[in-house]
Amino acid sequence: MNTKKIFSVFAIAVISALVSVIAYSYFVKPETRIIEVPGEHTHAARYTSLPSGPTGEYPDFTKAAENSVHAVVHVKTVSTQTQSYSGSPLFDFFFGPGSPMPRQQQPVMGSGSGVVITTDGYIVTNNHVIDKATNIEVTLNDNRTYKAVIVGTDPSTDLALLKIDEEDLPYMRYGNSDNLKIGEWVLAVGNPFNLTSTVTAGIVSAKSRSINILANQQGTLGIESFIQTDAAVNPGNSGGALVNTKGELIGINTAIASQTGSYTGYSFAVPVSIVSKVVADLMEFGKVQRGILGINIRNVNSQLSEELDLEVSQGVYVANVIESSGAEEAGLKEGDVITSVNNEEVKKVSELQEKISRFRPGDKVNVTALRDGKKKDFSVTLRNIYGSTDVVKADKSLSILGASFEKVSDEDKARLRISNGIKVSKLENGKLRDAGIQEGYIITKANRVPINSTDDLRKVVEMVEEGLFLTGIYPNGQVAYYAINLDR
Repeated sequence: MNTKKIFSVFAIAVISALVSVIAYSYFVKPETRIIEVPGEHTHAARYTSLPSGPTGEYPDFTKAAENSVHAVVHVKTVSTQTQSYSGSPLFDFFFGPGSPMPRQQQPVMGSGSGVVITTDGYIVTNNHVIDKATNIEVTLNDNRTYKAVIVGTDPSTDLALLKIDEEDLPYMRYGNSDNLKIGEWVLAVGNPFNLTSTVTAGIVSAKSRSINILANQQGTLGIESFIQTDAAVNPGNSGGALVNTKGELIGINTAIASQTGSYTGYSFAVPVSIVSKVVADLMEFGKVQRGILGINIRNVNSQLSEELDLEVSQGVYVANVIESSGAEEAGLKEGDVITSVNNEEVKKVSELQEKISRFRPGDKVNVTALRDGKKKDFSVTLRNIYGSTDVVKADKSLSILGASFEKVSDEDKARLRISNGIKVSKLENGKLRDAGIQEGYIITKANRVPINSTDDLRKVVEMVEEGLFLTGIYPNGQVAYYAINLDR
């Protein structure tokens, strides 16, 4: 009896509950809710540097590309390469190829890119593009072709300035490389593999990068503070433009990081902050006016910081102060750690080099350094490589005459029956080439002054206002005279 009673009560309870639920659902109708379980699929992927606005559109490069391609030119060069040959396979077998026999000069073709920066035909490119060139040809985007002359070069930054005779050219305006941010979109414009007017896009992946390509060639004078990008740059892009999305010039493409010789992910450009200073100096003086602090430096890192018990892990360590330099005069000492220049922070050597490279000898810069844990300010008057604040004049024998010289051997002097002279070892675009002088010509007199060295010739050239009269002889014994107008 009890069991039946309990079972009846339980059944009534269950039925009552079901009726209650059905009635509640029918009359109240509760709001339906969907609960989303978070997972990997809810995280939207984003491309680096894309706009953060609601549209999420890709940046538009068309205007920047259109503004750039007309101002980027194709630079073609011809240089000569001297090869030795014996003319005899048997001779080569025993004594090796290139043994002392007649020497043969062969033309070598090269190409790169350049950027028109003024409407009257000034073009900036890389020094390595036109180095040792005997002939330079520039082709515009509309296929017009011109002969170019070298205004000046700066191997320390791997920059060169060319000039063509034309007006009303499309040109590129300078941007501000200081304002570049990592992740910002950029374009590389040039002529890779002789494919003219090629545009590629990428982002700025690093700034103030040093890759030791110039330091290995120029020693302490090499200035490296490259903009690193992942825009595709290949052989032929050298000297071309690195452009922001506004179509402004922010760098000159110079090098790639590659084990194959072709692009594999990273390219490097000289920032326009350096380019504009070099170009201005070459236009005004024919030679870069480089201000020097007068110190030997190295990067501060955790190892150096621990070794020397420094209180910082980044900055520029002063390893040595050069005697009678601007730094010594200002009071900088070995062991100081430079942290800023003119109130702009510097964290490594490349940043310091880039900031100092903007100034000329005689300019004053404010250098902040840590000494014994305390900040100290120093007003440093920059000097030139000769230790003075004077303007460094261009070497007229190179910039005007367009030639390199070497001593004449005693054997040649005896054979040609001359007692003095210097030999034209290499010709570039300049006054000697224009006058018809050939490589190998030995200058014995300039304006009736006996020439024994390059310094002798330089002194004559510097004193001449208009005409230079050369007396000399070729290796075959032919005597030749040349009149050169230096004023044209």
